[in-house]
Amino acid sequence: MKHLSLLLLLCSSLAYAEGIGSQYQAEAEAGNSRAQYLLAETWYSSGDDKQAERWAEKAATGGDVDAMALLSQIKFKHGDYPQAKGLAQQAMLAGSTPGAVMLARLLVNSAAGDTDYPQALTLLEKAAENDEDDAAVDARQLLGLIYANGVEVVQDDVVAADWFKRSSLLSRTGYAEYWAGKVFQQGEKGFITPNKQKALYWFNLSCSEGFDTGCEEFEALSGE
Repeated sequence: MKHLSLLLLLCSSLAYAEGIGSQYQAEAEAGNSRAQYLLAETWYSSGDDKQAERWAEKAATGGDVDAMALLSQIKFKHGDYPQAKGLAQQAMLAGSTPGAVMLARLLVNSAAGDTDYPQALTLLEKAAENDEDDAAVDARQLLGLIYANGVEVVQDDVVAADWFKRSSLLSRTGYAEYWAGKVFQQGEKGFITPNKQKALYWFNLSCSEGFDTGCEEFEALSGE
């Protein structure tokens, strides 16, 4: 019975792996750079950075500028700040809005080198304008976080909340505030110092917006 359970688990894992990005697989393997990028994004969302990087590199080599932005994000996640910044700059200069957002993220992070908040804000405000661009969600979230954090800008939770609401309008109500709570709870090297009170504030606001996970996080953190 134990061996059967292990076999079933292995089969389910293989089926899951085969299902990830299956709608893009054939075109990606045929050399379509956009399909390769979308497949890389799907792998990244599933938590498999190795596969994501593999397909993003293929897509970037094929000329997909958003793939360079994704590569930058992967490098940033793993602490390779110089390469992340170089890729983000290339992507931004080639016209990638995700690349511009990623570059802004690096420009406000002291671990990635000298910060440049004015340039970061300019990049983000431009990226935040287009409701039809998925990158606007991230741009608005990051703008909110910058004002909530109050480093090199005047700290302003009202302005921050406005940006979070504008971000949530393009995704899910209360999500951006929940995300801010998680960032303040965990911190981000070079950018955000962990702050329990700020985390509670944004979790509570997320909860009031009807985001159930925000309520759960608020209750759990309040009890610590």
